[in-house]
Amino acid sequence: MERSQRKSFVGIVESNKMDKSITVQVARLVKHKTYGKYIKRTTKLKAHDPENACNIGDKVRIAATRPLSKTKRWRLVEIVQKAR
Repeated sequence: MERSQRKSFVGIVESNKMDKSITVQVARLVKHKTYGKYIKRTTKLKAHDPENACNIGDKVRIAATRPLSKTKRWRLVEIVQKAR
């Protein structure tokens, strides 16, 4: 039996102060119900970074995984772009 694709997002690293963990800010566009205008909404997700490779401002790809702690349900897949 084949496993389905895991949910993944691309976001910006907001914090790397924890050991082997990062906070990633993911932005999405949501259409306003009445006015039809698209509004930017952001979500903060905690992700597992086993090598502590990420720095603040890096663009990263994260994927869903089993619960690793109370709030950590995502893991780092790759660093898309390093911060300047």
